[in-house]
Amino acid sequence: MKHTEEQTELIKENENEELSEVEDKNHVKTREKPLSCSQTKQKDLKKRRSKKYFTCTLCGKSLTSKNSLDDHMRVHTGENPYTCDQCGKTFLRASVLKKHLKVHTEEKPHSCNLCGKSFSQPIHLKAHQKIHTAVRDYMCFECEKTFTSANDLKRHERIHTGEKPFKCSHCGKRFNDSASRKRHERIHTGEKSYKCSHCDKRFSWSGPLKRHERIHTGEKPFKCSHCGKRFNDSTSRKRHERIHTGEKSYKCSHCGKRFNDSTSRKRHERIHTGEKPHICDQCGKSFATKGQLTGHIRVHTGEKPFTCNQCGKSFILLSHLKEHMNIHTREKLYTCDQCDKTFLRASDLKTHLRVHSKEKPHSCNLCGNSYSCLQSLVMVFGCWC
Repeated sequence: MKHTEEQTELIKENENEELSEVEDKNHVKTREKPLSCSQTKQKDLKKRRSKKYFTCTLCGKSLTSKNSLDDHMRVHTGENPYTCDQCGKTFLRASVLKKHLKVHTEEKPHSCNLCGKSFSQPIHLKAHQKIHTAVRDYMCFECEKTFTSANDLKRHERIHTGEKPFKCSHCGKRFNDSASRKRHERIHTGEKSYKCSHCDKRFSWSGPLKRHERIHTGEKPFKCSHCGKRFNDSTSRKRHERIHTGEKSYKCSHCGKRFNDSTSRKRHERIHTGEKPHICDQCGKSFATKGQLTGHIRVHTGEKPFTCNQCGKSFILLSHLKEHMNIHTREKLYTCDQCDKTFLRASDLKTHLRVHSKEKPHSCNLCGNSYSCLQSLVMVFGCWC
């Protein structure tokens, strides 16, 4: 006769108190004979029948204690009595709150014995350890990347197919995985549970908070395995490493051009679609990227957060500061592929290229003449005036 799992555990407890040398000897302390299978079953059933059960009046589920029933009833009522004093998030059980608090304290007691990486929850450690132990049997036929599970492969393949099965319940925007949709929906709900300990800026999830806090600390824990350059997040490192490997997994659905990250592809595809989803609430002007909108808003606010440490001049955009720094270093990074002439700024190179292309986009509305650069038009217009 086979024992149930519960019976097996009971027998193991009894065996621990018996002598190991002879199986059929009486117990050393109690002189009690070991239980036979039928005796074990009868004793166990008697014990279970005598146990008091607490039944939920709403769904009929039975629980073994009043506390368990109280916890269960909160599933029906929606009550979350345990509140995080860091971010205000509420929880059903004290144990879940205790786990959540590790997000704020950054306590990571669960370490991988193979690589030393630490995690706040044992379930996260278990998922991580598959990287070391699991066989990568699932391969993408598009780019030959391999995965440990069919689900991971399926999620990856959506990068190539463009499939987005997860839809935002607020605006209808679609995503290729549920986690991305969940993060996006917090934009609508305004939920920002994660606060920076340095500047009080709040975030909708922990990833951006960690990346943001590295701006304050200067920490760059992610190193390129090819050239040693360091980054403050793994995504930037991964994107950079594709420069070395030449990997370009993201293909434009309109023209077939390939990119080494999804953001670059998305930005490029807006050239085809003309989509400008980011709108200025001050003047109504729209932009293809959030970065362009952020830079534009500073025109209204007058904010210039990027300051040159050589001369103190401030700029609206980081790219403008970088171009300005070339004046101090005299480094000419922008080279014309037609005549090899070099320039300090990308804008200067762009204007110069019109010499070769004969393009004259700036027209005078008084005389009809066209010019390759705006400055020439302004000078002519000044003469008319």
